[in-house]
Amino acid sequence: MKKHYGLCLLCTTVMLGSTSPGFSATLFQENFEDGNFSARGWYDSTAPKLSSIEHIANSTKSLEVRFAAGATTPDNLGTSMRKKFTESDSVYISYYVKYSSNWQGSNVNYHPHEFYLLTNKDSDWSGLSYTHLTAYVEQNEGKPQIGIQDGMNIDMANIGKDLTATSEKRGVGGCNGDSDGYGNGECYANGSAYWNGKWWRSPSVMFSDATGSTYKSDWHQVEAYIKLNSIVNGKAAKDGIIQYLYDGKPVIDARNVVIRTGLYPDMKFNQLLIGPYIGVGSPVSQSFWIDNLTVATAPPTVSTIAAPQNLRIISK
Repeated sequence: MKKHYGLCLLCTTVMLGSTSPGFSATLFQENFEDGNFSARGWYDSTAPKLSSIEHIANSTKSLEVRFAAGATTPDNLGTSMRKKFTESDSVYISYYVKYSSNWQGSNVNYHPHEFYLLTNKDSDWSGLSYTHLTAYVEQNEGKPQIGIQDGMNIDMANIGKDLTATSEKRGVGGCNGDSDGYGNGECYANGSAYWNGKWWRSPSVMFSDATGSTYKSDWHQVEAYIKLNSIVNGKAAKDGIIQYLYDGKPVIDARNVVIRTGLYPDMKFNQLLIGPYIGVGSPVSQSFWIDNLTVATAPPTVSTIAAPQNLRIISK
């Protein structure tokens, strides 16, 4: 018998807005459910402590990061966990994080570092802060921030000079001028070289000491998206993107950013590190936890389709 499809406007609703994923490709996921990190492609530190007490709903474990008082690195994680992924000129990171009730961070206006992204211009075992490009996703004194450093690209013969209109051989994180209108960045001597750093920060505290919607000792979702700018006719275009979402709410949204120059037009992200670090030493014994990490090429886009209420497809 031939079937006909019609609408039953008085029947039970089957869709009151639906979601569909965007075109982003998932690079990898890590849910921290077991310790087989080497088998999943992690290297460097591969035996961190997992907590079966602290975790999000529908999870059984999380990654525990514990600093002893005075320590610069966690005593149960090692220097850093590293994982390579397919090269991409854009990276989206999503994870859940919770801090201990006594969390103080560093008590200075820099550190702790938490997540790092490195590129194909540096080695699998590259250092972190002096590279061709390091991107940071973290928070300082409760305020989310994303930063970049590209000290190895600095024109050391022209420290403090604005090269943005004359040369692609320059650092965009500082020392050689303001490439995109977001400021000159930091520029400071370190031994015989100069290092730099440029930061985009939330104006508000999102990991707060007070109980409520931003309480630091509750689980919160962090989403970060960094898209390298285009290179057009050998020159950096102002079209990079830096975004940070907290529980789905945008708190950093920078467009028209310059992150690379025509010096390295084929630069792409290819490595993630979890490497918590407090350079001045942890002021107290403190911890935080990470759960359900996803790394993709772009944020998932969600389209909401409003459907007629009380709609059902029926066959005859």
